[in-house]
Amino acid sequence: MNVIDLFSGCGGFSHGFEQAGYNVLLGVDIWRDALLTFEKNHKNAKVLEGSLTDITGEQILSYIDKDKSEIDIVIGGPPCQGFSVSGKRILDDPRNQLYKSFVQVVESIQPKVFVMENVPGLVRLFKGEAKDRILEDLENIGYNVTYKILTAADYGVPQTRKRVFFVGLRKDLFEFPYDYFEFPIPEYGDGNKYPYITSKQAIDDLPLLEGEIGEEMMPYPHPPNNRYQEMMRKKSDFIYNHIATVHKPKTVETIAMVPDGGNYKDLPKELRETRKVNIAWTRMNSKKPCFTIDTGHNHHFHYKANRVPTVRESARIQSFPDDFIFYGTKTSQLKQVGNAVPPILSQTLAEQIKNLIKAKELTLNEL
Repeated sequence: MNVIDLFSGCGGFSHGFEQAGYNVLLGVDIWRDALLTFEKNHKNAKVLEGSLTDITGEQILSYIDKDKSEIDIVIGGPPCQGFSVSGKRILDDPRNQLYKSFVQVVESIQPKVFVMENVPGLVRLFKGEAKDRILEDLENIGYNVTYKILTAADYGVPQTRKRVFFVGLRKDLFEFPYDYFEFPIPEYGDGNKYPYITSKQAIDDLPLLEGEIGEEMMPYPHPPNNRYQEMMRKKSDFIYNHIATVHKPKTVETIAMVPDGGNYKDLPKELRETRKVNIAWTRMNSKKPCFTIDTGHNHHFHYKANRVPTVRESARIQSFPDDFIFYGTKTSQLKQVGNAVPPILSQTLAEQIKNLIKAKELTLNEL
C-alpha cells in the first residue's frame, strides 16, 4: 500500500508506516534539514521541498509519476495554530491555509484512508467547536472520520506524549461494518498486557557522557539490557547522534541538585525563579516513561547525567531505532526529533489500518 506524507518533517510518522509494511512514496515539507533526514532514512521515497499552500494534489501525483488510484494512504500533521471559529467554517479562515491545503490534497487524491495528527488541545479548543468543524470539513470531502487522543506510552513508546489522530475512511469504499475506524487498544500500562517502558529502560545502554562529549559514531559499551533496547539496536552496529551538550558550570551545579524525577521545586528558593517556566529544571524519572520530548529548549534533563538529553537519547524516547540517523546542526536535529510522531505509535495505527483494509478485501472477495 502506497503512502504520501504531508508536513513530513524528518519522517517519524511515515517510518512507522514503513515498519508496518507500507511503501512510502513521498515526503513533503518546507524544512530542508528535515527533508534531508527523511530522504536518507526512506531510501525508496522522494522528497518535495515547498509549502503545501503552493502545491496541489495534481502536482504531487505528477512529481511521483502516479495515478491517484495508486495512492492508498495520505498522512500528515498540518500546523493548526490559527484555528478560529468566529462565525466561519475553519476552511474559510485565511490563517488556516496549511490545514486547508491538507484537506485539498486529500480531496484531490482521494486515498482510501487518511490520518491527520495534531496536538490534543485542538479537541478542546473553543469548547470543542474547532474539532467539530474539522470533522465537518473532512466529512464533506467524502470520508467517515473518527478521532481519538492517544498516549504514546500506552502503545510501547517510553514517553507520555499525547496526540490526537483523525482517521478518515473513504465513504464509497468502506460501508457498514467499516464506516468508522476503531483505534487500537492500549497494550502497555497498569492492568494491560505489558508494563510501561521507562526512561531508564529506553536509554541506559548508551554511554552516560559525563565528563566527555561523545563522538559522531560510537560503539555500544555493552549488550542491550532489555527487549526495547534490542529492538532499537536491531539494525545498527554503532551509536549515532550521541553528542552531549556542554553546559556552564553553574547550570551543571543546579541540575545536580535536582533528584531523579524531580523539578524546580526541589531547588533552593533562590534558584527556583531562575527560569520562568513551570517545566524548568525537570529531570526524567528513571522508573516511569519520559515526559513529552520537546524541541530542545534545555529545560529537561537526563535522569542521572547532569545535562540535557542527546539527540540519540531523545530519539530513543521517541522510539526511533538507532539506524535512523539525523542530519543538520544539533539544534536542528533536536527539533526534528521533538516535532515527530513516535514511529512505534505510528506503526500501531498503520497495522490497525492494514488489518481493516485486508478484512474489507476478504469481504469483497467473498461477494
